[in-house]
Amino acid sequence: MLNIDKYKVRVEDLKPSSLIEDLSFSTTEEIDSKREIIGQDRAVKAIEFGLKMKKSGYNIYVVGTNGLGRVSYTSELIKKYTSNNKQNNNRDWVYVNNFKNINEPIALSFKSGVGKIFKEDIEEIIQKLKCEVPKLFNSKEYEYHSRILMSELENSIQGIISELNEFAKPRGFKFEVTERGLVSIPIKEDGTLMQEQELGQLTPTQINKLREEGLKLNQDSKEYIDKIKNCEDDYKNKTIDLDKNVGRSLVGFYDKYLLDKYGKEEKIQRYINDLCNDIVNNIDKFKDKNEGNQQKPMALFGMMGQKNDDKFFNRYKVNLFIDNSECEDCKIIVESNPTYYNLIGCIEYKNEIGALTTSFTEIKPGALHKANGGYLIINVKDLLSNPFSWDCLKRSLKTGKISIESLNKQYGYLVTSTLKPEPIDLDVKVILIGDSRYYGLLYSYEEDFRNLFKVMADFDIEIDKNDENIYKTIQLIADTCNNEKLKHFERDAVEKVIEYSIKLSDNKDKLTARVSNIIDLVYESEAISDDSELYVTAKDVQNAIEQKVYRNNKYEEKLNEMFEDKTLLIDIEGEKVGQINGLAVMGTGEYSFGKPSKITASTYRGRHGVINIEREIKQSGSIHDKGVLILSGYLGERYGKERPLSITTSITFEQNYSGVDGDSASSTELYAIISSIADIPIKQSIAVTGSVSQKGEIQPIGGVNQKIEGFFDVCKLKGFSQKQGVMIPIQNVKNLILKDEIVEAVKAGTFSIYAISSIEEGLEILTGKTIDEIDNLVKDKLESLRQIDKKDRDDKKE
Repeated sequence: MLNIDKYKVRVEDLKPSSLIEDLSFSTTEEIDSKREIIGQDRAVKAIEFGLKMKKSGYNIYVVGTNGLGRVSYTSELIKKYTSNNKQNNNRDWVYVNNFKNINEPIALSFKSGVGKIFKEDIEEIIQKLKCEVPKLFNSKEYEYHSRILMSELENSIQGIISELNEFAKPRGFKFEVTERGLVSIPIKEDGTLMQEQELGQLTPTQINKLREEGLKLNQDSKEYIDKIKNCEDDYKNKTIDLDKNVGRSLVGFYDKYLLDKYGKEEKIQRYINDLCNDIVNNIDKFKDKNEGNQQKPMALFGMMGQKNDDKFFNRYKVNLFIDNSECEDCKIIVESNPTYYNLIGCIEYKNEIGALTTSFTEIKPGALHKANGGYLIINVKDLLSNPFSWDCLKRSLKTGKISIESLNKQYGYLVTSTLKPEPIDLDVKVILIGDSRYYGLLYSYEEDFRNLFKVMADFDIEIDKNDENIYKTIQLIADTCNNEKLKHFERDAVEKVIEYSIKLSDNKDKLTARVSNIIDLVYESEAISDDSELYVTAKDVQNAIEQKVYRNNKYEEKLNEMFEDKTLLIDIEGEKVGQINGLAVMGTGEYSFGKPSKITASTYRGRHGVINIEREIKQSGSIHDKGVLILSGYLGERYGKERPLSITTSITFEQNYSGVDGDSASSTELYAIISSIADIPIKQSIAVTGSVSQKGEIQPIGGVNQKIEGFFDVCKLKGFSQKQGVMIPIQNVKNLILKDEIVEAVKAGTFSIYAISSIEEGLEILTGKTIDEIDNLVKDKLESLRQIDKKDRDDKKE
């Protein structure tokens, strides 16, 4: 009699135990709630190395799946690194008018907080000049110098007119200054001017003669007229020089003030000098025009937002592009929508009477500008989903400059002005957040990526279950409770959360690294906790887990109903030839569950070997096809070395109408085939999972807990016979984290779990026969089929 109890898994191996026995606390209220990175030593060291490297190209790509806390952990590491290094590379940036080329605004850089002061100073100076310049030009001193120039002009012109009249007198004319300007008037013989009424008494012939003589005189007197114009031009130039000198005496004070305060850099010096020179050259704009409050007709209809003079003074504005006056720590910018313009900034336009116009004051910063001097975190999927964003980012990193450029023209409007802002120096460490698939694609197909992102930080989905990581997980619970103002957790509730973490990792020696799942469980447990309780209990945590399952397991319940009403056929008692219960995992979103499935094999004479029905109808995946071909290898190795296997075996998943993939049922299929060949009945009370090698070794599979729980639920629906159980690969014992109901059933002997390492051990459990007995039965059956096949061939020859 075979002893199959030796293959049973011990009760203590069905779930982890004694998780926090070495920690002395009653509730998480007693725990230091400092949140630390849990277990990601490899990723932490990689990020720290990338932060330390100041050479270009050492940007960081953080690899991992969602829910691992990659962004928050990376931000914490940056804060920790910068606090230890006490560095502050933050700079203020402003855009100002380029007085030599208004289409190419100038970028100026200042220490953090100085840019705002610079802007305020410039604006205050302009306002002061608007008040002080009119006063200065209305002063008695200015009026005195202006009157001297006017007197000089009048004397010069009067002298020229006297010379002109001496020239015109013999020709019968005299020049007089009238409202119409300098005009020639006929004179009478006595030397007096001819009056209008006297002109009216002249004959047409006399008038024509006067006109001809007047025209000739005007032509002959051009030299004198030019002298008068030269005097006027000279007066204008002297007046302009006077205004400039007067303006310079005032502006010079502010020029010195600005240079003393900001002029340590040559570029800023040049701008201040250009600014003051432009003010002096346009000092006339600062004079009081006394225009009153009258508006132009167009302005009454809202078609002109500003007067021309107001527009003129925009040239002296300062666009405070990046202001770090309130940024004391290192800048960490997380760009959630990395479009082209969100990365490098843009130039905005205004609609003025159907035309789009802009100026340097409409230049807006992007994420690269905001993170300049600090760190920029971007999700690589979002980056690659936006056209031109990747090209824009890598160009900026390669050149070390941020250039604001438009992708295309503005459609629908007439663009009357455009700008080419001066590029800004880039000093930023970029951290891309993504999974391994995107990393592989970029590394393989994008050469610039390899040169720009030389540091890869790989976040694991699971971490070691040691005292340090368990305590950090408890700290995470305490920190979440404190920050979110939640009720704290009792000790037993904490242990339930740790157990849940282990189950998510699918390994008794690991914890899940998906901190978001743990935080979600904390939220949900506290939400369903009774208001009368001071703390969250273990029962609350268990209820939260069960409610999460209930919200997602409608499909599982529907399948179980079909097993219960026998729509889906399955036998969990007795023995049958060529039939066995396999186990598969199905999933709907975040929830996955196990489902038993009847697998049958039929064997008959032939030379086709193993026929996979799912493959024949194209419902089998490549991995499942590989598993079936491995079965042929095992059968040939064990039973076909001396003589060929003259059999055909068809195998299928009964009542399965969807695709099949994976090799976790390959051992199950092999048991059914051997049972079918040798006519050995298999126990239907034991469900099987595990892949197999060509040498008959049982190999580990995934989803072992879901598979066991799925078969257990079906047995519970149909009724236990004390013989039901599941057979798993021995390597999967470390993955067992079963619910308490199954542990209690195993402890009571209602349900059993067997762990095996070879096909031979599995056959002994399923058939109750030794492997030698099974081999003999298989060989006898194969020999019988060969003899029948030989007899048929002999009969055909006769």
